[in-house]
Amino acid sequence: MPIYEFHCEQCGRDSEILVRSTNWQGTTCPHCGSKRLVKQFSVFASGSRAEAEAPACTGSPRSCCACGGGSHAH
Repeated sequence: MPIYEFHCEQCGRDSEILVRSTNWQGTTCPHCGSKRLVKQFSVFASGSRAEAEAPACTGSPRSCCACGGGSHAH
């Protein structure tokens, strides 16, 4: 089941909605219940989840995956 991004023309809010088929017309806004939704162009994030969740280096040993022992220049 695809997740689509919609903009509601009634309340002006954006939402990501799980739609059971490609026929999304008639889907209601989760915020106001309106059926005046416009499908948005979706842009997916590239890169791995591990990169996005990697801890920042604080300079202390093992604070990040890049330096291992905190020996790289800061």
